[in-house]
Amino acid sequence: MTNNEILRRIQHALNLKNAQIMKAFEQAEVTVAHDKVANWLKDESDKSCVKMKDQELAVFLNGFINLKRGKKDGEQPKPEVALTNNMILMKLRIALDMKAEDVLDVLEVVGISLSKYEIGAYFRKPNNKNYKQCEDQLLCDFLNGVQFTNRPDSEEFTG
Repeated sequence: MTNNEILRRIQHALNLKNAQIMKAFEQAEVTVAHDKVANWLKDESDKSCVKMKDQELAVFLNGFINLKRGKKDGEQPKPEVALTNNMILMKLRIALDMKAEDVLDVLEVVGISLSKYEIGAYFRKPNNKNYKQCEDQLLCDFLNGVQFTNRPDSEEFTG
């Protein structure tokens, strides 16, 4: 999945307006123009779509955490230059104030059944022997589960 698709899925799952996405960036002490957000959210087949970099998505996710959980005092975390699906899943879990059981419940909504041990492997550090790489499909399923949990009347996200 591209960063643009991830941002679109987050926007759809949580019913975020472009202004709310801009506010998340502001919470990470970065200002982005409405046009830039709109161009990130366009379908990749649209010529005016602008590819979102890992660092830009990391800034959004850090700001989204601040927006949802409150900004911590002191220096803000530096955005990662390279993001993995595991990092994205972890940042969303933090922003949405979810524990492992909550993530399991969200995945259960879309028919994915994992154990607490299995989900914990996605939240470990990469050098841990029990670390498991989060594939695109699991991240997609998680975002669909978040969507169905937050917007039960909405249709499945298609793109």
